[in-house]
Amino acid sequence: MISCIAIDDEPLALRQMVDYIQKTPFLELVNQFESALPALRFLQDNKVDLMFVDINMPDLNGMDFVKSLSNPPKVIFTTAYSEYAIEGFKVDAVDYILKPISYPDFLKASERAHQRFKTTISDTDEITHNNEFLFIKSEHKILRINLSEIKYIESMREYVRIHSETDKPVMALMSMKKMEEYLPESDFMRVHRSYIVNLKKITTIERNRIVFDNKVYIPVSDQYKEQFQEYLKKNFLI
Repeated sequence: MISCIAIDDEPLALRQMVDYIQKTPFLELVNQFESALPALRFLQDNKVDLMFVDINMPDLNGMDFVKSLSNPPKVIFTTAYSEYAIEGFKVDAVDYILKPISYPDFLKASERAHQRFKTTISDTDEITHNNEFLFIKSEHKILRINLSEIKYIESMREYVRIHSETDKPVMALMSMKKMEEYLPESDFMRVHRSYIVNLKKITTIERNRIVFDNKVYIPVSDQYKEQFQEYLKKNFLI
């Protein structure tokens, strides 16, 4: 996930930016500000990946705010004035969005930031493992996840979401193919393009679907059906 903050002195514009961030799967809103000064104080003690910054603000405008940071996060400028575009790119802004901002325009700029992060983060940077547990980098933390506690793993485009018995789901930048390589084949099986399941956690199969907690239904796709059926045959008591 890309952690980010939004800064805009117009409450409606800030609310719109917050809404856009919250509906974008690979973005995580950390904080929001109606001026640059509290954001400046926040960044002294907190690290974020990306900022959405309005340029025309009182006290300290967005451009001067970014220039004042010794090691600024990546930035996407938002403004109603096109004359700042060239200056924005001089400070290596990811993008520059003109108001009024539509969600497609916001998403296009956010995807550009996403691509920049993907070029600097590889799958091997995100996970270390053995046969008992994984260490996953997620949201600027390193989390230990016991393999025995994983129920299933869900694909979320460039990310995976790991569902376990004990904690809330964990998101990590990782392809499903790479994730498979780190899991023991004796315990885990891919049953769908979007799902890997812990075979030891399966208790119910209903109409070619694996049921977890009586509310999560994971389909077994045709591509993986034969392999899954072979597993069932080996463990089926007639």
